[in-house]
Amino acid sequence: MVHVGGVFEQRDELLDRLRQGPSQEAQAEVASTADVPTPSTWTLRTIRASIPALHDYSLSGVWRVLQRCNLGLRTAQVRRFSPDPDYRNKEDTLLQCLMDAALRPRHCVLLFLDEMGYTRWPEPAQDWAPVAPEPVPAVTTSGTNTQWRIIGALNAVTGQVDYQDDYIVGRRQVIAMYQRIEQVYSWAESIYVVQDNWSIHRHEDVQVALYSRPQIVPVWLPTYAPWLNPIEKLWRWLRQDVLKLHRSAEDWPALRQQVRFFLDQFSAGSHALLHYVGLRGDGKLAQALRPS
Repeated sequence: MVHVGGVFEQRDELLDRLRQGPSQEAQAEVASTADVPTPSTWTLRTIRASIPALHDYSLSGVWRVLQRCNLGLRTAQVRRFSPDPDYRNKEDTLLQCLMDAALRPRHCVLLFLDEMGYTRWPEPAQDWAPVAPEPVPAVTTSGTNTQWRIIGALNAVTGQVDYQDDYIVGRRQVIAMYQRIEQVYSWAESIYVVQDNWSIHRHEDVQVALYSRPQIVPVWLPTYAPWLNPIEKLWRWLRQDVLKLHRSAEDWPALRQQVRFFLDQFSAGSHALLHYVGLRGDGKLAQALRPS
């Protein structure tokens, strides 16, 4: 590899070596014994050990060389995989229902349904402080943690969010949510309700309730495919803005009210929410909502 003026001339050669992954030189650099396996990812130390032209560089020097070559740490994308053998057909059905909701907004609506739970004790997160926050809150009124659950429905076209919360979400709460959906969208000829395969959703009592409401059409997601349910990202937003490192561990009713305030901001719909969850933009679900 040729080094000219502090910049590697043969950047492609360096990149090709990095793509091959660490090998014997990297293993020898970090291993304490011969039996230690070769590392699976690069570090500055193993890069320096594996590239002869970098052997005399400090670690900060190696970092600067990589930066000049526009090579930096990049987080790999997680390969999405669902074991459902009928994945493609279920995804196609979902996309067709989205197109129907976009083409017939006065007659049809599509909702993404899901449940989430949260606890009285705050979720951990990074914060600006002289020392790390305590892992367990200093609760003076009671040291007992408590859980609360939410079932919600996100309108794919408007961003409207309807929800109910309770200490538990079981078949009774799911049926009550269907009742609420029926009332809110009483004008719609068809209400597509996209949901996962949680056993409660398919419980006999829930199916009987659905049968008595032909206006509601369940759309079943593939097994283990949360990326096809955008309301999951709403829960992420809720956790990030309200539940991580909250200061309401000693006031459980106040924390539940804060969660309601957060969700209530979407009661009349929200374009910002649609962008956040991926129903606006260039994704597959967003594209289905703007058929040509």
